[in-house]
Amino acid sequence: MSQPAQARSRRTRNRLIAAAEDEIAAQGFEGLRVDAVVRRAGVAKGTFFAHFADKEILIEELIAARLEAELQRLEAAPPPHDLDGFIAALMPAWSLMTQERYVFDVIARHSTAMGIANLGPLAIAFQRLYDVISDWLSGAPFRTDVTRRLLAEGVQAFALQSMALEFCALHNQIGLAARLRPYLRAWLLPNHAAGTKKAPETGALSVAAEAA
Repeated sequence: MSQPAQARSRRTRNRLIAAAEDEIAAQGFEGLRVDAVVRRAGVAKGTFFAHFADKEILIEELIAARLEAELQRLEAAPPPHDLDGFIAALMPAWSLMTQERYVFDVIARHSTAMGIANLGPLAIAFQRLYDVISDWLSGAPFRTDVTRRLLAEGVQAFALQSMALEFCALHNQIGLAARLRPYLRAWLLPNHAAGTKKAPETGALSVAAEAA
């Protein structure tokens, strides 16, 4: 492709992205429609599919762009010194992932944590988040009897579990941070967790009881 053609293609792609952002601001991610995007961008529908295989690929890119700012902040931040600081530092990124159920569904399908085969922008973003978490877990006060990579995998798994419960009518009575704290205390600070009163139940209901 010649340089002028490449420049036109980039401008068209950017116009589609800008139109999609305007539609999301008005309708939300789930309400985004390809017809509305191309109409707002002033291009043919076929032009959209020349740039994006389907609507979800575009949405994946837009969500990943939002995560990029959080990842840059986290990568530049000093490691937290306690569990509360650890959760507080990660909450903006985790809250972004749960801003809509549809957003979380897309993330769950496209993140490396869910084992997707193709490395798209969300898979890459999740890998970077995993690397940040792993680096933060390399010192006190967090446990050292297992590798920090394994600890980071557990944090990601508990985060996805807790985010999923945000959209469950039975378990959404408490906030995300409060739901995560008992999981991460037991996983990252087992000596501390061992000294606390044992909850009478297991699973999400006991987490809700402990957080209340």
